[in-house]
Amino acid sequence: MTPEYKTPDEVPTATQHVEIITDEGLHKSDPAIDAVTRGQVTTGYEELGVLETIKTFKVCTLVCFAMAFSAATDGYQIGINASIIANTGFVSRFATIIAAKTGKPALASPILSGWSSIMSCGQIVGMTTLPFLSSRYGRKIAMYTYWVILVGSVLTECLAKSWQSWLVAKFLAGIGVGCLQSTVPTYISEVAPIRIRGGLLMCYSFWWSLGSFFAQVALQHLSKDDPTNYLTPIYTQWAQIGIMFLIYISVPESPAWCVNAGKIDQAKKELLKLNQGVPNYDLERQVQVLTMAVEHERHVAAEQRREKWYSIFQGVNGLRTVISCWTNLTQQLIGLSLFGTFGTYFFQQAGLAEPFKIKVITNSIQIATVLVIVVVADRLGRRILACSGTTLCWVSCVAIGIIGSCPQVKATTYVFILFACLWNCGLAINGATGWGYIGEISSQRLRPYTAGFGAAITCVAGVVMNVLVPYMTNSSKWNWSLKTGWFYAGVGFPFVVGMWLLIPETAGRSAAELDELFERKIKPWRFHKTETATQRLVFESTSNPEKN
Repeated sequence: MTPEYKTPDEVPTATQHVEIITDEGLHKSDPAIDAVTRGQVTTGYEELGVLETIKTFKVCTLVCFAMAFSAATDGYQIGINASIIANTGFVSRFATIIAAKTGKPALASPILSGWSSIMSCGQIVGMTTLPFLSSRYGRKIAMYTYWVILVGSVLTECLAKSWQSWLVAKFLAGIGVGCLQSTVPTYISEVAPIRIRGGLLMCYSFWWSLGSFFAQVALQHLSKDDPTNYLTPIYTQWAQIGIMFLIYISVPESPAWCVNAGKIDQAKKELLKLNQGVPNYDLERQVQVLTMAVEHERHVAAEQRREKWYSIFQGVNGLRTVISCWTNLTQQLIGLSLFGTFGTYFFQQAGLAEPFKIKVITNSIQIATVLVIVVVADRLGRRILACSGTTLCWVSCVAIGIIGSCPQVKATTYVFILFACLWNCGLAINGATGWGYIGEISSQRLRPYTAGFGAAITCVAGVVMNVLVPYMTNSSKWNWSLKTGWFYAGVGFPFVVGMWLLIPETAGRSAAELDELFERKIKPWRFHKTETATQRLVFESTSNPEKN
């Protein structure tokens, strides 16, 4: 497809468009002028389908898919943290009390809460500090930084002999995972082709689910063959750490960051690496697309006097921050800590015979669900998936609460497992879309800050839930068992309603188009129905080809 501008001189810049309107008397109703005024220029690839985009941008797609692999370490860490506390050998090593009912060593609820909460606290530290490093020195420096932190966390886990040492390991793991969670979606959102950005962002959740799944498989296997061995699953993390390093030294720097930092020559080099083999690739044109969007955002920020990083909490940018975190925040309030962080422990305390096996089954369902989401995300869109998946989780919590309130019969276990599986389906959909929103909903200029602080807000709720869940589920404490479902049905309801009111459709929209929709104050549920300047320009180009 031939781009509309042939040379860089023919592409209006963010400053040129003002002169064009004034000197030549052109009206904003002209699609080209309207688009330039809003910092938008067509890339020349807007009409490619999903498969065509993958075939055209092979290297770029591969880079984003490889970056998403980092989430396997995230999922494995979370999975280990969730399930290793039910491992016999781990309990023997770190136990501090003797259970009154069994007379065996046990983990005290305050220590369990401390481990899970300190990891969430670490995530908050990582998410709110790394964006400053990432914005100033680039995405790759950020990657190397949290890689070193993750190395420290795994090393500490291998050497830990007391619950205090494991606490330090979980804090380091939290910082590393938090940095990873705010950096990887940002990078993918900046690098991925627009037409397949959703699917590539969903790959983050795919690898996360796969990492969590392998953690459960390892612990399930050891619970049968060597129930006192808890170190082998920890040692296997070194393989992931090694693969992560190879990926990080291989991937290019984000061209969008280069442009934002004023490094135009570096941006050109990185674009050439990412777009190797793309037919008729116009490098100057693509650099101009990035430059115009950045300059437009800076111009708007200067007009509103919101040029500092903390403008993510002000005005339209504040709304974008709320939207970016809302989907993942809702996870915490519909049972993430219950079924995720403490999933195996919850099943064990609920009296199920094989908690590890049930956790493996639910994780398998998550993986299958995410695979489907990766395929359909750019076809169906994010909004309907996010809202429907979250609603399914909430309905499952209500059902589990009802089961817990009814007399226990033989079929109770099977019905509970059914709704636990449905909950995991909903969570897989919510999580896949949620990390997508973390990466793509903000402006280009503020993306690392919005992603970092948006994700951190989620972790604040996680800290609270990680303290409460061990008490709610522990048979020696509150012993709510399946009635815990009522708690999440109650606190989660307003957030599920908020999903339908707040979450917009972002599929197929460039960063500049999203800027336009937010600047125009379009209602979130009308994003997909609203025509942008780029769409008008594409329509004008196809209906009047002689203008090209």
